[in-house]
Amino acid sequence: MTQEKIITRFPPSPTGYLHIGGARTALFNWLFARQNHGKFILRIEDTDRARSTDEATRAILESMAWLGLDWDEGPYFQSQRYDIYNGMIEHLLSIGQAYHCHCSPEELEQRRKEARAKGLKPKYDGKCRELGLGPAPGSVVRLKIPQTGVTHFDDLIKGTIRFDNEELDDLILRRSDDSPTYHLAVVADDISLGINHVIRGDDHVNNTPRQILIYNALNEPLPRYAHVPMILGPDKTRLSKRHGALSVLAYRDMGYLPHALLNSLARLGWSYGDQEKFTREELIEKFSLTVFNAEKMLDLNARYIRESSDGFLAEKLVPFLEQMGFKDLDEENVLKAIATLKARSKTLVEMAEAARFYFQEEVIYEKKGDNKFLKPDVLVLFEGLSRRLKKTSKFDQADLEKIFTVFLEENEIKLKKIAQPLRVALTGKTASPGIFEVMEVLGKEKVLERIDKAIAHIRAKV
Repeated sequence: MTQEKIITRFPPSPTGYLHIGGARTALFNWLFARQNHGKFILRIEDTDRARSTDEATRAILESMAWLGLDWDEGPYFQSQRYDIYNGMIEHLLSIGQAYHCHCSPEELEQRRKEARAKGLKPKYDGKCRELGLGPAPGSVVRLKIPQTGVTHFDDLIKGTIRFDNEELDDLILRRSDDSPTYHLAVVADDISLGINHVIRGDDHVNNTPRQILIYNALNEPLPRYAHVPMILGPDKTRLSKRHGALSVLAYRDMGYLPHALLNSLARLGWSYGDQEKFTREELIEKFSLTVFNAEKMLDLNARYIRESSDGFLAEKLVPFLEQMGFKDLDEENVLKAIATLKARSKTLVEMAEAARFYFQEEVIYEKKGDNKFLKPDVLVLFEGLSRRLKKTSKFDQADLEKIFTVFLEENEIKLKKIAQPLRVALTGKTASPGIFEVMEVLGKEKVLERIDKAIAHIRAKV
């Protein structure tokens, strides 16, 4: 059995010059293809008509040529491939894997607001999914994604990555102006060009499940994915122009040699013992995707989070919370939440997700925790605890511990009898920071509201 020929691609958007991050991605794809005697394809993703320019396209091609990253096919231009994209969309419609959606932007925004108010993810609710609608002015085409289950893939660098399908919504394939969306165009191109290895920055990890779902709907084999760590600046944020990162051509014009830049790019995230300097042939021979230590980088990130001040983390965390739909956040509450989560968070995304229950209007109970802990036998305990908490004027951890000590003695129970049911009632989850920490951050009013809601929820189940 002959081994499949490895085919990689580099797909820059011509909305600006080729910068260091993009050049490194191009280099890794080129090295992997050359090392395996495969094919390296260049694709220009110019579907953003408003921002794409001929000047940027020329600069990208000039940069690639100067670096010596020759391509075997291309450059292909997405703006010239709409027939392929529309053909794929029509095929998905014909096999029942996609549908026309007539919801207006105003309707969608209103339903998102309603979802946020309930503490739910503001995703598309599937209103048009089973209506069998045809095309109409202003309508879009959406992919029918599985509403349950898990989408997972084995990343060549990060290992197995899983996403719950219920976290995703029916993504748009064709916009109301008849243009294809990014995800559809990428998958259509990768399939038509035979791409079987996708090497890109790990800022694309969240794009991957959506693209895999399109592959699955088409019953097409998946490429192998490798998400390389982003290049970070001295402040541990993504490298950008404000860190002094320049375009490839700027380094050329400053008198740098192309191989010096290539060598430096190769060393950003990849290593080979103590060797610092490589010839082009050595780079091709020794390069390996498996040398990236993503777990080590994650552990280092967790350490930086633990060692950072709460104020610094609050500034970085708030944008992630806002992306989740939480607006006008009280700074003091954010700081309190961070203090309970920083020791257990490896990334800001992880911290934001763990903090969700602090800021939700209504808690959504995890099914397993609901069934196991929110049972009739805790009703009396919840009611008694609620009466006792209403009488207290102080609500910090020390006072809460005293209240619980007396409460446990009076009811002749141990803390574990009420701690897990109370954790589910307050957070919706079976795992969280310490119960007294959680109560102090939530505050008396919210704690009592959530206990009362849990009591009503348990009674409704009886």
